[in-house]
Amino acid sequence: MIPRYSRNEMTSIWTAENRFRIWFDIEAHACDALAKLGVIPTEAAKNIRKKGKWEIARIDEIEKTTRHDVLAFLTNLSEHIGPDARFVHQGMTSSDVLDTAFAVQLTQAADLLIGDLDEVLKALRKRVEQNLDVITIGRSHGIHAEPTSFGLKLATHYAAFARDKKRLEAARKDIATCAISGPVGTFATVDPEVEAYVAEKLGLSVEPISTQIIPRDRHAMYFATLGVVASSIENFAIEMRHLQRSEVREAEEPFAKGQKGSSAMPHKRNPVLAENLTGLARVVRASVTPALENVALWHERDISHSSVERVFAPDSTIALDFALTRLAELINGMTIYRERIEENLNALGGLHFSQRVLLALTQVGVSREDAYRLVQSNAMEVWDSIQKGNKISFKDKILADSKIAEYLSPKDIATCFDEQFYVRHAKKIWKRVLDA
Repeated sequence: MIPRYSRNEMTSIWTAENRFRIWFDIEAHACDALAKLGVIPTEAAKNIRKKGKWEIARIDEIEKTTRHDVLAFLTNLSEHIGPDARFVHQGMTSSDVLDTAFAVQLTQAADLLIGDLDEVLKALRKRVEQNLDVITIGRSHGIHAEPTSFGLKLATHYAAFARDKKRLEAARKDIATCAISGPVGTFATVDPEVEAYVAEKLGLSVEPISTQIIPRDRHAMYFATLGVVASSIENFAIEMRHLQRSEVREAEEPFAKGQKGSSAMPHKRNPVLAENLTGLARVVRASVTPALENVALWHERDISHSSVERVFAPDSTIALDFALTRLAELINGMTIYRERIEENLNALGGLHFSQRVLLALTQVGVSREDAYRLVQSNAMEVWDSIQKGNKISFKDKILADSKIAEYLSPKDIATCFDEQFYVRHAKKIWKRVLDA
């Protein structure tokens, strides 16, 4: 991932230095386990841990000849360790190192992403509770529907990210497995106790059965989970972009002092952060399909999964880490325009009360079909009049309808036009979200 969309905390996980450090930890822990089992001398295991060093440039140089990264690493280690290097990698195969190290990196990445989600949830919770009593128009198909609470609009996103956190925690647990089982996963050349020891030291669980590699369904679920998180980000970003449209103007992402929105138009304040999040979500989701395709491999192993994982694993985790951090900043810095929310709520002359009138008519004996016809005929007149630039009240139209007056008194009608009716359960809904 390019530096523009990267944070050091996440990119450091995917550096060569971190990768080789994990590789060495795996090899050194395995040697300690082998020494405990009496397979190699105890002094040799101590010497390996003491003298084990590597240089990235030297590994790269050796790999030009070996065309095998693990062998290049082991060769460089042996240059520092000396004769005891013959005990390194005893009974192991390259995938034991590669897959176990990959599991460590993915758990490290998951820990950062879970922390990022905590920051998003913290920011959203504050905004929900600040705006739970703010009545706004709800929209279906992009068209005014019935009122809701602005806080509840945000609460839907809070609930989604809370579910995402649970999913990611489960994916982290599932991916955190260690495989030190030797060629084709039979433990013929390495005792299962070695695997158990290495797993414990690295904070991993033992892979119950590996076919020389850790089964890729684990990885598929991990990256599919990242894809779901990315979609939750885009869902919020789309809402933000709509609310900031000039015709809506109910909310606006942060616009810093000195920031410029357009090279040509000085007045512009564009939703660039939300648009950026939409784009990054696409990058993260792009890893899901190859991760799923990596599940199907030849027999006990092939390496068709390797090259694609080396590309999409860093890119997707780095992009998601950046996106979540940016999202938290956007939410914390977002401006909510309550006056504009109220203007939009009343923009159609109270048409959003139509169902309340409909239901009131049915409750006094009018058939639903007749009630719908009576209410809709008035609603369409108001709609058409407003489109022509005339100010007209839906409530006044209903009060003036002689047919409706046969069933509903002015007091009955007034009851139908109470906006607090729509948000009377807002606090209860928010409590359910928190309880969940």
